[in-house]
Amino acid sequence: MSISTRALAEFFGTFWLVFGGCGSALFAAAYPQLGIGFAGVALAFGLTVLTMAFAIGHISGAHLNPAVSFGLYAGGRFPGRELFPYIVAQVVGAIVASGCLYIIASGKEGFTRAAGFASNGYGMHSPDHYSLLACFVAEFLLTLFFLLVILGSTDERAPKGFAPIAIGLCLTLIHLVSIPVTNTSVNPARSTGPALIAGGWALSQLWLFWVAPIAGGIVGGLLSRMFFAAPQPPIREEMAK
Repeated sequence: MSISTRALAEFFGTFWLVFGGCGSALFAAAYPQLGIGFAGVALAFGLTVLTMAFAIGHISGAHLNPAVSFGLYAGGRFPGRELFPYIVAQVVGAIVASGCLYIIASGKEGFTRAAGFASNGYGMHSPDHYSLLACFVAEFLLTLFFLLVILGSTDERAPKGFAPIAIGLCLTLIHLVSIPVTNTSVNPARSTGPALIAGGWALSQLWLFWVAPIAGGIVGGLLSRMFFAAPQPPIREEMAK
């Protein structure tokens, strides 16, 4: 399958992740009387990945996340020459989804971006005011384990057909842990879209939500490749086309 087709799948998959996950945070988390709260938002993010893994996993692998793409590359599962088109597609998908969320959110009287528009932050902009170091460690470790789950559940020795469930539940768990800490990124694309809408502090803190998840993803990929992975055939140019 061509790289353009796979990149298009990543665009739509990441759009769905941001639209569904951040949309639940913006519209439903604190809805009067019947808000879904942190647990509902966590489940929403997990469901976006689970549904898209089934929908486009056979097309692009359903990375939906630059940190996952880097982690799969470090784990020997993804060719480095395709990182750039995948990451561009993911980031553009997240930005377009955030723009659509803005159109919907701004249709309500009294709408303001002052609350951050589901952006990620540290220090005073952490939901519960966690420090920069605490937020870095959380994002690094959670992305590392996310990659261990992704690589483990898609290993050739793992039960077939269940990987999307394991990955979606893992992302749900990640959000249950870290929404109060950083509002949960583990995904630079997911962080970039809302930050562009919110502007100000969200853009100034965006660097952390690129550096920590990508570093965690790479380390997770390397650990899986070194200690846990079944022998995999090397990626050849003809296999990547």
